[in-house]
Amino acid sequence: MIETNVIHLGDCVQGLKTLPDECVDLVVSDPPYLLTQRGCAGNSGGMLQKELNKKGKVFEFNSVNIEDYLHELYRVLKDGTHCYLMCNHVNLTHFLKVIDDSKFHFIKCLIWQKGNVILGTKYMNAFEYILFMSKGKNRNVNDCGIPDILSVPNIKTKEIGGGNIHDSEKPVRLMEILITQSSNEGDIVLEPFAGSGSTLLACINKNRSFIGWEIDPKYHKLCEKRIKNHIVQTELF
Repeated sequence: MIETNVIHLGDCVQGLKTLPDECVDLVVSDPPYLLTQRGCAGNSGGMLQKELNKKGKVFEFNSVNIEDYLHELYRVLKDGTHCYLMCNHVNLTHFLKVIDDSKFHFIKCLIWQKGNVILGTKYMNAFEYILFMSKGKNRNVNDCGIPDILSVPNIKTKEIGGGNIHDSEKPVRLMEILITQSSNEGDIVLEPFAGSGSTLLACINKNRSFIGWEIDPKYHKLCEKRIKNHIVQTELF
């Protein structure tokens, strides 16, 4: 029996190895990746002006490659289940190559239409990819009437001082769509890169259990706080 509804503090690449085979029903994850191939984060201001971003990174702990964890995601997923990984255009071809070389069956790229834009020199970025894949026997999504372009506003949660609680926070609503499409109530959802905790909050909202990892102590604490506050608010109303 595995422990659920827990956010582990540590490296998921090692942590995933502690899970038994075929123990989770779905993976929904926003893994860290480099911003550009040559470490140039752009000049659009704000987050992209940090010294860390000039190295092609958003966070201190994002030196992890898809090769490091994809085979473990496949191993812990049950047969006939789905996996969703967020990705940007810079890393798309590399992610797809690694997926193609794995045992996963790549289904398609979903598009997350953000409703806002990020400045660039070659058209402004207004969407991200969600790579949709499956393990084993074919399984349909729960609602075949939902299109593969998901329009969900990219609204960041703010700190008291006005900054973002997490620069790569994803909307809880976006994660709810993926979770309800590819799992059932009571299922176990895995998020190895918990970040701001959006996937975990979506699991609570949709009556799923979760297993999460977060390597950065700051964001691990943030996840725990958000989940605790969310549960309290849910119980009140």
